[in-house]
Amino acid sequence: MNEHKHAPVSVEEMAHAFEGNTGPVNLSPYAVEDWLNLAIFWVMAICVFLQFFTRYALNNSLAWTEEIAANCLVIIVFLGSVMCVRMARHIAVDLLHRLLPHRASRAMELIVDVIVIGFFAYTTWLMWRYVAIVGNERMVTVNLPRGYVFYTVLAAFALMLARSVQNFIKDLINEKTVRETASETGIQGV
Repeated sequence: MNEHKHAPVSVEEMAHAFEGNTGPVNLSPYAVEDWLNLAIFWVMAICVFLQFFTRYALNNSLAWTEEIAANCLVIIVFLGSVMCVRMARHIAVDLLHRLLPHRASRAMELIVDVIVIGFFAYTTWLMWRYVAIVGNERMVTVNLPRGYVFYTVLAAFALMLARSVQNFIKDLINEKTVRETASETGIQGV
């Protein structure tokens, strides 16, 4: 058994440990869709709290909170995907890129960019067709059109397409690709 001995720390020292000068806050990695996603997250959190409180504290659940929270979750997932596309943070297997020479790896990344653009263009078109079919349906517990959710998902796919085109242009222009920059900087924005 390996025991580590730490120097005793007083309560006063622990209290002042978080008072260091951290400098100005950098909000530059965040885009408009990130702030919108944050606002929708808080709407969802309030709905979930209302559902929990009315069900367990008042024993009289508000039925609409579950539907609104579920629709907010759908929107959060797709708007969060926009952020992942912009920052090149989607899951990817990059073993082959590491084994290939730099020029071949770069060419492969440009091919992947074109495939991604094609995928998002196709999914945007599919979502457009889907919204045209079911966009006027009403929600079950709230008399609102489900088109609000569907149009938001359509907008998210269109934004993912736009962000993937931006990434492709950056990959063509810059010395390092967006994925290389993202893997070097960790979770920072590109």
